[in-house]
Amino acid sequence: MAGEIWTILKVLGWTQGRFADRAIATPRLDAELLLAEVLKLDRVGLYTHFDQPLKADELAAYRELIKRRLAGEPVAYLLGRREFRSLDLRVDARVLVPRPETETVVEVALGLLPEAREGAAPRVVDVGTGSGAIALAIKAARPDVEVLAIDRSPDAAEVARANAERLSLAVEILVGDLLAPAAARAPFDLVVSNPPYIASGDLPQLPPEVRREPHSALDGGPDGLAVLRRLIADARPLLHPAGALVLEVGAGQAPLVAELLTAAGYAAPSITRDLANIERVVAARLTSAAD
Repeated sequence: MAGEIWTILKVLGWTQGRFADRAIATPRLDAELLLAEVLKLDRVGLYTHFDQPLKADELAAYRELIKRRLAGEPVAYLLGRREFRSLDLRVDARVLVPRPETETVVEVALGLLPEAREGAAPRVVDVGTGSGAIALAIKAARPDVEVLAIDRSPDAAEVARANAERLSLAVEILVGDLLAPAAARAPFDLVVSNPPYIASGDLPQLPPEVRREPHSALDGGPDGLAVLRRLIADARPLLHPAGALVLEVGAGQAPLVAELLTAAGYAAPSITRDLANIERVVAARLTSAAD
């Protein structure tokens, strides 16, 4: 890049080409997001200033972000943030990057949440909260609900706690294995989770940027269902009789997870597809509406 005049439009085209050559899934978008960050513009602003040359320090900063992206670092980590249901979440290598498909989990969870009973706020627990995305989105949509969030990683819990404080959302963050830290607070109206669900043997085949995310939040054991099985069993005695369990699952896992729920005594599991038409969310109440 040195020795040339690099306008916004020119540098975007060059970067898009480099990213495409490395088979990055969204080369133009990534190039724009990173340059917008360096120039403190939005993406529209890039095109209203398309003939603006980059200063030497801007070019150097952008070059460093390009280098890190080509090395497989996720864009969200490079920017330090990710939007999730209109919430501006801070993220880094301590947590998974919140994804659009997980917004479907929130939609299903909100649809299953009851109104307050006898003056008592409904109680929700988000297991494996990571950045706090699910818990914070539920609290933002339903301020009347008591929301707990758990992660076994103290580092992840720290990220979630910071997001809750910055967004002024009263979500209590706990550290520990699955539901254990919140068991004394049962019964719950809803247990929700985006647990690790990738089979251990599939981890090396994940895209480079996904492999940069915490393996403990990805690795679901030999068949991808180890954590899901434990959570299905552990949640049952902690749910209110009309309570529900909502789980994000991997592509192709939904029918088997629905069978696991039925075998564990849950009623009438439902499967919801995400915007990519993948069966992404499995939910079930502890008892059916007719019980």
